[in-house]
Amino acid sequence: MGWVYMLRCRDGSYYVGSTRDLDERLDLHRRVLGAQYTRHRPPVELVWCEGLESIADAFAMEKRIQGWSRAKREALIRGDFAEISRLAHVRGGRRARE
Repeated sequence: MGWVYMLRCRDGSYYVGSTRDLDERLDLHRRVLGAQYTRHRPPVELVWCEGLESIADAFAMEKRIQGWSRAKREALIRGDFAEISRLAHVRGGRRARE
């Protein structure tokens, strides 16, 4: 099993990560031993997570979400899938990255 998760950092930015052990990884972030990005922006708050079948699936979803806009990430946090779909469509005549 794998997890993909999103943290809100002190500066209001979002960090997206993936892990096999969510509790352990969150503990590392909170003790300022996690990713370089979150070390400089403590404290962090878990705002969204999803368990997936494998760590490979979690890593793939992490990379996909990292390419999303802030608005799309916030829609995911709210569970607003209609808004995610709307934001994924036509931007300047092209389909946005999903």
